[in-house]
Amino acid sequence: MLRLGISARCLERGQSAQEFARQTAEMGFSCIQLSLPETLTAIDTGYGKLSAGMARHIGDAFRERGVQIASIECYINPVHPDPDARRRQLELFKERIRHARDFGCGMVSTETGSLNADFSWHPDNHGEAAYELCVNGLRELVREAESFGVKLGIEGVTSFVANSPDKLARMIADIGSRHLHIVFDPANLLSADNIDSQAAMIRRAFELFGDRIELVHAKDFVLDEGRKRAVPPGTGAVDYDLLFGLLKERKPYMNVVLDHSGLPIEPEDMERLRNRYADAGSPAQLIER
Repeated sequence: MLRLGISARCLERGQSAQEFARQTAEMGFSCIQLSLPETLTAIDTGYGKLSAGMARHIGDAFRERGVQIASIECYINPVHPDPDARRRQLELFKERIRHARDFGCGMVSTETGSLNADFSWHPDNHGEAAYELCVNGLRELVREAESFGVKLGIEGVTSFVANSPDKLARMIADIGSRHLHIVFDPANLLSADNIDSQAAMIRRAFELFGDRIELVHAKDFVLDEGRKRAVPPGTGAVDYDLLFGLLKERKPYMNVVLDHSGLPIEPEDMERLRNRYADAGSPAQLIER
């Protein structure tokens, strides 16, 4: 069974928690990756405003609709070039961790950031200094997660500090906590440079940290003159046959979240992914590519 969900960033901004939950359930989604305050703008969830009561109010709206909050999305920049801004973002993330259980959620997630404040590509993102800065910040967040019984989810992106399965695996080993898990987005780990070895990349990810994958993002792209252009999931370059085959074998009932903000959510997108999941065979049966 494919537990298909949606990133809140793909839905209409400014709704109440009740409207968000109703829309999510009526569209047929089982779970949501909830971002605060970027999407739920009808409630001020800024730093210092969140409380157990507010989190319970929001969480109850989704529980009443049978929608799981799979993750609280808090995409900070752990290597922000301004130390004061970096500290503010780390403290915001820790506040989300402290209240995650009040939402009825067990994970708070982030990407690994860029040395540019606007998250754009920086030539030193893949260097050792950026890596150490990122790991030091993540260690601090993991300690908070351990204290509150919450998972910290990190997502790799080709242009950010953790740009490959091997870099993510190195972070897991260096931080050394069972509370550190992975949000696996194969589209974000693919580019014109490695698209021809996509199958090896996906298999490598499951080999290195398959047991740590806690959430999967579903989006897709085509290469247009070497640049990625978003297309509906299952219609582009991402190898969903291999991905879903590995999920069925290694991580059944995984939460898979549509994450292609900027494109409309169409019923056929959901049906396409469900059919691809149902039809996916064992990875051992797939031809090595």
